[in-house]
Amino acid sequence: MKRTPAGDLRSDHVGTRVLLKGWVDSRRDHGGVTFLDLRDRSGRAQVVLREDEHPGAVEALTAVRNEWVIEIEGEVLTRATANPELATGEVEVLADRAEVLSSTRGLPFSSETALDATEETRLKYRYLDLRRPELQRNLLLRDQIDLEIRRYFHEQDFVHIETPILTRSTPEGARDYLVPSRVQRGAFYALPQSPQIFKQILMVSGFERYVQIARCFRDEDLRADRQPEFTQVDVEMSFPTEEDIFELIEGLFARIFPLVEIEPPTPFRRMTYAEAERRFGTDRPDLRFGLEIVDLTEGLAESGFRAFQATAAAGGAIRAISIPDAADATRKQVDSWVRIARQHGAAGVLTLRNRDGEISFQVKDVLKPEELAWAADRLELVPGSLGLIVAAEPAVAAATLGALRLALAEEYDLIDKDRNEFLWITEFPLVEWVEEDGRWYSVNHPFTAPMPEDLGALDVDLGSVRARAYDVILNGVELGGGSIRIHEPGLQERVFELLGIEPAEAESRFGHLLDALRFGAPPHGGIALGLDRLVMLMAGAESLREVIAFPKTTSASCLMSGAPAPVEAEQLAELSIRAIEDADASDPAGDG
Repeated sequence: MKRTPAGDLRSDHVGTRVLLKGWVDSRRDHGGVTFLDLRDRSGRAQVVLREDEHPGAVEALTAVRNEWVIEIEGEVLTRATANPELATGEVEVLADRAEVLSSTRGLPFSSETALDATEETRLKYRYLDLRRPELQRNLLLRDQIDLEIRRYFHEQDFVHIETPILTRSTPEGARDYLVPSRVQRGAFYALPQSPQIFKQILMVSGFERYVQIARCFRDEDLRADRQPEFTQVDVEMSFPTEEDIFELIEGLFARIFPLVEIEPPTPFRRMTYAEAERRFGTDRPDLRFGLEIVDLTEGLAESGFRAFQATAAAGGAIRAISIPDAADATRKQVDSWVRIARQHGAAGVLTLRNRDGEISFQVKDVLKPEELAWAADRLELVPGSLGLIVAAEPAVAAATLGALRLALAEEYDLIDKDRNEFLWITEFPLVEWVEEDGRWYSVNHPFTAPMPEDLGALDVDLGSVRARAYDVILNGVELGGGSIRIHEPGLQERVFELLGIEPAEAESRFGHLLDALRFGAPPHGGIALGLDRLVMLMAGAESLREVIAFPKTTSASCLMSGAPAPVEAEQLAELSIRAIEDADASDPAGDG
């Protein structure tokens, strides 16, 4: 008999004979009658064992406990009392034959108690954790999303092309995972941080529209929304404008987000990087609530408060946000906000309160009544509201208030969780200066094209140059980013030099790309979407680990398999590699 998925049983199966195979989800003995819930990937169904009718089936399952694997045959009956919480709740299966396929020893946790176990325990026994319906739903949703993505790009005339996993190291940004070559001793491959160069070369090759659901690797510090190996939806087009990319991705989201009953409005809102930083203190603002940043520098720079005077004189900024119904915030709350400010480089925060129309500043008698009134008016500080003011270097003030804005929105329950705000951030800076290294670095990557109108500033004011780069944001979370690329070899060589990459080094590291650009490269651009993060948001999961089958910990370890792990000395010898113990780390040559 062909197996029937347990979760597929419905009232129209009544009177038919079925074969079920799966795990025992629960067992209830009622003296002569035993009820089992049998679970497989499709769902659960109730099985009835009656000793007076089919003693052989009862005897076969006498020792059965939760999570044993069994098979049963029997007739589908209408349940005397339906269970509306189960899709199969109108029927049950009366078993007349049963067999144990696999037993289990004592479990470290069950599906019901999994969340009481530590995360380390659940990751060690990941195969048990994956039996939880929540995780199975997440991974089944991921499969649906993956399928719709492939269908959509195929319909849009994109070609799915696989790019190499073993490639060369281009250490610019995150650290590479290196793979030693056994054949070419002393040489190393790198696992790709992205297929960036390969997809650009595919545009030079004339494929025009490329897509890949690509595995990528970055050896960097981890957090809840980051893993050392991850999956991205990698896209590249020939002859596009930014609007072509936006339209393509908005169409994709209109295809996949309805899977979780979200209908994205199109077109998405647009905002430049400079506007986002000015209004929200971040390049990925959550637009489901207000609390916009207001600049108070103009009216308070020459006030009687020395801290404001000194900040403004040094080129800093005085900025603030206003929180409704927070005028009675306690000292303990303010202290918690000060800690957030200090974590982001500011000295602290200052309060401006409107109690029943009376405006008061935290530091008494330093601001004139007209200055208080001006600041309150700028902040729209209505009665009962609280203003938080930060005086610092502009980037620090922005980052501080951006972080405070998010913390306050959670604390005062200001986020409309039923809203979904999609947003494009555009015109990022091309480069950023890193003081400790004394050099410029690409904000995106060194293949990003400058805005055409900013080309004249490349040699005179590099920090002002904007990039043809863009990110797509949902509810304050970056879903992906991309850019229009440099397709002219001369401009690419010039950008390398401005980034401190000398011509010889550029040829050594990126010569294959430069050669390709010299043989007729079309204008091209693209985007990469983080598939793990996309699924996490769509599933409503708290972390990436809930939408990845076998995730790593924050120390980049797999607790289930024990990776990474030492290897045999013979394997290292084949690769001309010697492992350095901690005690010998200061002497890597091993010769004293």
